[in-house]
Amino acid sequence: MRRLLALAALVAPLQSLGGAQTYEPLADSVVANLSAAVADRAPPVFNFRDSQDAHKWVHAMSERLRTKVRDRKERIELLKSVQHEATRAGLDPQLVLGVIEVESGFRKYATSIAGARGYMQVMPFWPKLLGRSDNLYRLRTNLRYGCLILRHYLDIENGDFFRALGRYNGSLGKPEYPNAVLAAWEGRWKYDGPKN
Repeated sequence: MRRLLALAALVAPLQSLGGAQTYEPLADSVVANLSAAVADRAPPVFNFRDSQDAHKWVHAMSERLRTKVRDRKERIELLKSVQHEATRAGLDPQLVLGVIEVESGFRKYATSIAGARGYMQVMPFWPKLLGRSDNLYRLRTNLRYGCLILRHYLDIENGDFFRALGRYNGSLGKPEYPNAVLAAWEGRWKYDGPKN
């Protein structure tokens, strides 16, 4: 029984590392910009200098993700969407993979006690704030919201990843969550190959 509990602790997302994203009043211009960015439904495309760079990145990331997402087609779709949405928001795709690992353990239908949903554990108040009714369990929708929210917090925090990640998780000022994401980003998801 203790082995089962220990195994469950290893595969569960790190929900105890913080709270929930908290609503902070936003300027009308910020709401308008976020709403327009969320509404953009451009098809996901890889943002690499050439197709060989994309192939190398997908192969490297797919191998690392194999134990979390067993279905190859689903894995490639996830990676393509992560790379597209992260790049579009001006984020490192490997950072986003680190966030997903810590937030949901790569579980599409993960739901936190606070109500956060999907891969990037987006709180349901975000679509309401933007006047939308989007399904946060949809892959691209979840990644688009998560990446835009993280970008928003990075902008507020002047590029300080530690503080932006704390805001993202609702644990601003506490080191556990930002440290876990930064360790995943620089550890398991570090990629030294061709960049986009």
